Amino acid sequence: MGSRYGGLKQVEPIGPSGEVVLDYSVYDAIRSGFTDVVFVIRRDMESLFRERIGRRYESRINVRYAFQEANVLPACFAAPSGREKPWGTGHALWSAASEIHQPFAVINADDFYGADSFRLLGRFLSDEQPPARGCMVGFELANTLSEHGTVSRGICAVQANGTLTDVVECTAIERQPDGIVCRTPPDTVRRFTGTEIVSMNCWGFTPAFLPLLEEQLTAFLSQRGNDLKAEFYLPAAVATLIKSGRLDVQVLSTTASWFGVTYRQDHPQVVASLGQLIAAGAYPTRLWN
Repeated sequence: MGSRYGGLKQVEPIGPSGEVVLDYSVYDAIRSGFTDVVFVIRRDMESLFRERIGRRYESRINVRYAFQEANVLPACFAAPSGREKPWGTGHALWSAASEIHQPFAVINADDFYGADSFRLLGRFLSDEQPPARGCMVGFELANTLSEHGTVSRGICAVQANGTLTDVVECTAIERQPDGIVCRTPPDTVRRFTGTEIVSMNCWGFTPAFLPLLEEQLTAFLSQRGNDLKAEFYLPAAVATLIKSGRLDVQVLSTTASWFGVTYRQDHPQVVASLGQLIAAGAYPTRLWN
């Protein structure tokens, strides 16, 4: 819903012909060989999203919808009284499980990942992979910050061979005059160089990952299901499965530009960055004719 942005940022135009961030992701996915797209949305935004966004893709790629609601959970669980928001990115993917039947990528709707990210994902997923193997497109932390407030990032530990070994979610990262820091209550401060690899929720998995994800969601709800603000983060679920030896994830290095619209003040910079890519010939002035 874009609480920090102050509105439904997924439908905010950034392109010269009124395109939104998601237009560029779908455009890049199509030209990288993806054949289906599943939009995970809330039911109360279905009409607006179908009209403003989904309809433009229906003649270009198979379009389906999944609905993420706070009260739709695995059997034997119910949302506590007062819970309003859904349960985070891991819950969003779980909500779409019934629509997924082949190797798939997972992205945020409001992040621009660049064409190279989708080429890497498409190439990885097109090759036959073991059921318990996935991938993640990694970005350098310094290239993913906002100048207008804190951001949440999954800080990754990566072996020399590119295997992901851990993801630690930091929820209040910001650039300060003396460097990049993450502050957590009551007084813990962690400092970064900016070259750390972070997860921007740009993943690739086989359908075999989905039952493992449900196991993680069930465990999360057993422990924190009464917490009105707790979120089930996809990177945290992946990290747990890696540590238990049940999942192997390959980090795919990319030269792609990343930018997002966490805050409304980010919007002009996103428009300018996209304009540079269009001027360089990476995208046409008008995506959909």
